[in-house]
Amino acid sequence: MDAAVERLKTGFEKFKTDVYDKKPDFFEPLKAGQAPKYMVFACADSRVCPSVTLGLEPGEAFTVRNIANMVPSYCKNKYAGVGSAIEYAVCALKVEVIVVIGHSRCGGIKALLSLKDGADDSFHFVEDWVRIGFPAKKKVQKECSSLSFDDQCAVLEKEAVNVSLENLKTYPFVKEGVAAGTLKLVGGHYDFVSGKFDTWEL
Repeated sequence: MDAAVERLKTGFEKFKTDVYDKKPDFFEPLKAGQAPKYMVFACADSRVCPSVTLGLEPGEAFTVRNIANMVPSYCKNKYAGVGSAIEYAVCALKVEVIVVIGHSRCGGIKALLSLKDGADDSFHFVEDWVRIGFPAKKKVQKECSSLSFDDQCAVLEKEAVNVSLENLKTYPFVKEGVAAGTLKLVGGHYDFVSGKFDTWEL
């Protein structure tokens, strides 16, 4: 455990020496506040950090990471953590783009596709969370039944993003921003196996 903590300390020292101390003109304005252009929803998977894969600098993106990069539909009594992040990004920070990014070989997507009706959950939270993408699962099972499990997962990775994009439209402030042309919703997919990144709009 000591070595694991030390890794964080040495990582910060390298960042401070190589980046922070060398870019005072960049970091000074950030002390006063943030004005990000993007809100990014990405998976918590350790292989897909959006700041690294998209080259995002501090201050560029207001980011939420969770299992399978899911966005639940609007509900004041559930998932308030996600809802408050969206509200703050859109209403306070005035982000211009919300992007939801799926990725290859996502464990959360595999868990979603593996769910059996009526079966007991193996985790306290995971299965209930990934059920947000259930409409995407049903679509893939209906339209791609001839594909292998892994190939269905690859399709579901993108279809689940589409469900999240539609769910974003259930937030009144998001819907208003899209209608006014001040906010754009974008889907993305990072394939770290082949080194590809795709984007689309519904």
